[in-house]
Amino acid sequence: MLCNQQAPRENERFKDLDMQETRQQKLIHLNVNGETRSLYVEPNWTLSKVLRNDCGHTGTKEACGEGACGSCTVLIDSVAVPACMTLAIEQENKEIETIEGLSKDGTLHPIQEAWLEEYGAQCGFCSPGMILSTKALLLKNPNPNDDEIKEALSGNVCICNNYEHILNSVRSAAKKMSGEQAHD
Repeated sequence: MLCNQQAPRENERFKDLDMQETRQQKLIHLNVNGETRSLYVEPNWTLSKVLRNDCGHTGTKEACGEGACGSCTVLIDSVAVPACMTLAIEQENKEIETIEGLSKDGTLHPIQEAWLEEYGAQCGFCSPGMILSTKALLLKNPNPNDDEIKEALSGNVCICNNYEHILNSVRSAAKKMSGEQAHD
């Protein structure tokens, strides 16, 4: 699927500009949520820009643009990374997962279920990044203690200060993913 192929400009005075843009852009192939995407990118475009603007994955939020808030967190090869600090052009042959790829066939992932049950989302802006950071943690460590959870989420900021509910959500998600029933 070609995400952002530019339509040719009709006006002749832009002919040279089209050629210049084409020389600067490079065709890359990204594996996003299990689907290969072919698109043209500028060398300096961030992964968050490409995911949001060219692939329609608006669950990848961008707030700070400096990798400090975690709202743009995605998984690259199962590792949580800030997409606003990651160049799209360097992500070929890597598995990229956004929040849109977490649930399958409309069924919520156990982490998403835990977030709903434990009120992990307040305004919801930080939730995609928090949830993907949680998934990266639980893939690496299925039974984390509170300090390990806090460390894994330390790159994510919740402006609503909903951290206790988020901590409960991660605990519950760990239990769900390990097959245990979460306690009320």
